[in-house]
Amino acid sequence: MKKVLIVGSGGREYSIGYFMKDEAEIFYAPGNGATDEFATNINIKDFEELAEFAKKNNIDLTIIGPEDPLVNGIVDVFKKHGLTIFGPSAAAARLEGSKVYMKNFLKKYNIPTAKYIETSNKEAAYEFIDKCNKLPIVVKADGLCAGKGVIIAESKDEAKKTVEEMLSGKAFGDAGKKVIVEEFLDGYELSMFAICDGKDFVLLPAAQDHKRLLDGDKGPNTGGMGAYAPTPLVDDVLYEKVKERVIKPTLKGMQEEGAPFEGVLFIGLMIVDNEPYVLEYNVRFGDPECEELMALIDSSVYDMFYNGATKQLDKIDVKIKDMVAVGVVCASKNYPYSSSEPAEITVDDLSDCNGYISYAGVKKIDGKLMATGGRVLVCVGFGKDVKSARDVAYKIVDKVHFEGKQFRKDIAYQAIK
Repeated sequence: MKKVLIVGSGGREYSIGYFMKDEAEIFYAPGNGATDEFATNINIKDFEELAEFAKKNNIDLTIIGPEDPLVNGIVDVFKKHGLTIFGPSAAAARLEGSKVYMKNFLKKYNIPTAKYIETSNKEAAYEFIDKCNKLPIVVKADGLCAGKGVIIAESKDEAKKTVEEMLSGKAFGDAGKKVIVEEFLDGYELSMFAICDGKDFVLLPAAQDHKRLLDGDKGPNTGGMGAYAPTPLVDDVLYEKVKERVIKPTLKGMQEEGAPFEGVLFIGLMIVDNEPYVLEYNVRFGDPECEELMALIDSSVYDMFYNGATKQLDKIDVKIKDMVAVGVVCASKNYPYSSSEPAEITVDDLSDCNGYISYAGVKKIDGKLMATGGRVLVCVGFGKDVKSARDVAYKIVDKVHFEGKQFRKDIAYQAIK
């Protein structure tokens, strides 16, 4: 049997392994309290040590889940050791690691995006803000901020205050020492994910994430409170526009930059009058979008990742199930404000539910599965349409019990209006 090492500990990584467990023996570094039910968890953080483990244990493929190890060069270390690994090099991961690099890349290769200025000069930023004709105004920190470095300012004064806080290091430390100020695009947001091998790509169904904590998109931004895929908001015409105007010039541009892009290209899009504009790139799967997308793949999940890692995507046909997946995140009591007390998780019988649970913020304590804070798990339901899949997802939510469980009750509302 093939052997796969997955780096990460969240729901995204859980789902990648869960849908590969019949094809391969799975190892996680570090994994979580639920991954050990179908895989082996190992606690090795150092990239060189991890590469040695992969060599010694004849790992056929390593898949990197989160952005931090990618930006910090884990792929380069594994390749130096002659190992097969799926993910971008540190140079290619700059598309997520530096928002300034990303915006300048979009401009250089004529990929549609919002008008912007990138600067470390407060006065230049203020001048751009004063010239903005409409509100709100978007202010972004340059570096990695765990998905929280984007502020949508409702007034010019708020935008200036945000710039001042970022540039002074008060808001996001070194990650905010350079900022981007850009015009606000008025449309609807989509997430698209392309599996890339440097030259070829496979575009997966478009997903829609729900970032805000509370129903009706109210409350603070989070890592994501739920998602669904595919979204009926995208037709074949829009998919083609994204392929031709965004993905192809990105892959060609990265080759010209000397950093061919291999891995998952996560494109955050704003659709304005059916035209796609790039809001941001990430260089890994979104979470919780990954939990739905893995469930939709109707061919070998292992082959998709392995062929992506070995520049052979043109040799496979990635098939997608004719169904919809809806995921609802159950978070801990104090998320996203502070940590929560560990709480035991119990789950009623799921045999009458067409779906599954993807575990994230969980640990085993004295043999019991405990919610240990943050986004604890994702309840994913399947159906022939968005409504039936959503009904299953919420049926699963009702069967999950832990102290302080919180979740949104309106996931996929955009598609069911």
